[in-house]
Amino acid sequence: MLDYNQPIDRTGPEASQRKPQAGFNALELANLLWRRKVAIAAAALLGATLAVTVGKSLTPRYTATAQLYVDPRELQLVDRELTPRAQDVSGMSMVVESQARLITSNSVLLQVIQQAGLDKDPEFGGGGGTSLMSSLLSLVGLQPRAPSAAEKKEVELAALDALNKHITVRKTEKSFIVDIEVWSTDPAKAAMLANTLTNAYLAESRNSQASAARRATNDLSGRLKELRERLRNAETALATYKAQNNFVGTQDTLISDQQLSASNQRLAAARAATMDAQARLDQIEASRRTAADAGAIPEALQSPTIANLRAQYADARKKYAEQAGELGPRHPALRQTEKQVEDLKRTISEEIDRFAQAAKNDLTRARDFEASLNRALEAQKRQSVQLSQASVRLRELEREADASRDVYQSFLKRSRETEEQESLNTSAARIIGEATVPQRRSFPPAMSLFAMIGFIFGAVAASSWFVAAELLFAGTIAPAPTPARPQRTPASEAARAPQRGSAPETSPPPQKSPRAPEVAQAPPELAAPPLQPAMVETPLIEKPLIARFQEADVIHTLGAILAMGGGVDLTRLGWPTLRPGFPLTTLLNAWRDMRAAVARWTAGKAMPVIALVGPGETTGRSVTALNFALAASRDGARVLMIDADHLARSLSNKVSRGGKSEPSRLGWLSIGSKDAREVKTVNGISVLPAADGDAGKATEAIRKAIAQARAAGGYDLVVLDGPPVPLAAGGRKLLDDADAVVAVLPTSLDINDGLEEILATLGRAERKLVGVVLDELTPAAQTRQRGRQYA
Repeated sequence: MLDYNQPIDRTGPEASQRKPQAGFNALELANLLWRRKVAIAAAALLGATLAVTVGKSLTPRYTATAQLYVDPRELQLVDRELTPRAQDVSGMSMVVESQARLITSNSVLLQVIQQAGLDKDPEFGGGGGTSLMSSLLSLVGLQPRAPSAAEKKEVELAALDALNKHITVRKTEKSFIVDIEVWSTDPAKAAMLANTLTNAYLAESRNSQASAARRATNDLSGRLKELRERLRNAETALATYKAQNNFVGTQDTLISDQQLSASNQRLAAARAATMDAQARLDQIEASRRTAADAGAIPEALQSPTIANLRAQYADARKKYAEQAGELGPRHPALRQTEKQVEDLKRTISEEIDRFAQAAKNDLTRARDFEASLNRALEAQKRQSVQLSQASVRLRELEREADASRDVYQSFLKRSRETEEQESLNTSAARIIGEATVPQRRSFPPAMSLFAMIGFIFGAVAASSWFVAAELLFAGTIAPAPTPARPQRTPASEAARAPQRGSAPETSPPPQKSPRAPEVAQAPPELAAPPLQPAMVETPLIEKPLIARFQEADVIHTLGAILAMGGGVDLTRLGWPTLRPGFPLTTLLNAWRDMRAAVARWTAGKAMPVIALVGPGETTGRSVTALNFALAASRDGARVLMIDADHLARSLSNKVSRGGKSEPSRLGWLSIGSKDAREVKTVNGISVLPAADGDAGKATEAIRKAIAQARAAGGYDLVVLDGPPVPLAAGGRKLLDDADAVVAVLPTSLDINDGLEEILATLGRAERKLVGVVLDELTPAAQTRQRGRQYA
């Protein structure tokens, strides 16, 4: 049974049997190399010397990089574009790759050659220098022969081939960013060529768009004349056919159709009038045939003559009735009154007969008018049938004329649109990073690397030679007595580690604060230069150091994503932070120089305090202060960062979102309340948020916290985010207590005005200005997420 308490014997009998009994072994090899240590060291030094000599003889190369933003979604300046836009991801990626290939096209490179004069540059195969034959001919007064067109073309092609080899175009993965790298033996020339290439590409892109619009305009204009002639012929044929077939009318209907409709309406009215006249006559005849009163018809009732006669008739009958009661039937007066009644009655009947005769005449006239309208309507119907048969051809001619008119109008409108698009630049490509003059060469590598390679190669070659010579000429390596191994005293960690002026010699080493993995794994050779105090104190810093904080130095992250467990991560606040794994950039070297200058200025003062101030109400100062603290922490410093801007509280608001504050080892270290307690982060930085209350109380709390931290000796550096400019009374006290000041100037504002404002605000503290950081991050860098790589 396996006993877990039984130790494993790694030197058992089987292992001893497998051990070689004779021959070459590692101990003998070590003895041989030790005996030849002087020769091996000499060979190693010789190899290092040869390698450095070879490196010095190589022509240095300097690489300049320019960045382009190529957005396939061009600007929407007009409703209809010449080319369709790419919508899906694969289509947009193909467009960006095509534009990247266009950068190194012959048309673009030839423009660069012409603008930079590379056909006369010896580096690119040109004849920039004067040849010996030309010099001799000029001495005797003869002019050298001008190069022919073929020779110029050959030189230009040679320069084109050489320039193509000097250019490298890289597309950033999953973005629209294109990096253009150009190398040359002259750093200024490399930057000039990179910028010239980007400008030539943008010009070529604009020219290609204008050329495409110009070609479209010419093609459309060439067709307009033919389309105009076709439209004129179609309209002429339509007008001729209308005139021949009597198609006359308004824009909506023909006159014949209007007349037919009017005649139909008039005939209906005539028929109604005839029926009315017939009804009126029938009524009059019926009243005359009946025993009823003939004057009961509407015409009689409305006639004033009949009304007068009827009144007279009524008076006569009344008079007759009165006389009949008084006089006898044969009385002359009675008989005269009776005759008057009969006369009046006969007169009324005759008047009614005239009404009947008038009704007959009206009926006859209505019937005649109706008949005439019927005849006219029949004639118009026959004419309408004929026009309907002819309108088939008319509609065909109208359709041809309308189609020709529509095509002509669309071509004319599109021709005008493309003509205007010649002067429009719809390309969204732009330069987001101009090439700067490189400060370090890209090839060959550093001489230290050459020396290391040569040293190792020389040592290995000499060792191999001695081993081979011993095996070939002496058979096997004779066993030699094992000399006493010298006790090598390794270099002390204090000598190799960077010394910091903040730690006094007599004080015991403080407990090491927890560090982030990226800080713990940093190689020692990449650490910051030691913060040693200078041998000679300088009364003031005459020339502040300048650092450029650019987009290439940072990486953008979305806040609160991929958060590391166990603490607050300052690189996950949503602000742009320094790229990990690049400790030798120009920005970080400049910041190291600033901290070294502060160390010399403070002459060994424990825990120096650096305040970062800046003009305007932007978050650029807080972003720079955070990255300044991150750079110091990555170089091994224990940093305490304090938000000294109690008004804006940019840093405090960000840190409070990242996680809750927890008591640190120095649990008493706080500003005013528990809400402003020290926050430990996974980046090796402790953050003190801004305190609540007025400026005076916040300032005193910060000064007290700095004094307590300095007395405890738990930090190497204090970074103040603020105070804000213009300074209040409390802010001026903080600057008086600070050991150095770093000005943060956003390049989106006027740099000279910003620096003058800061200098005027600092007053006596101007002598503490150790450096200036040019914040070249764009104002929208904190909210722009598209086209970036996110950590």
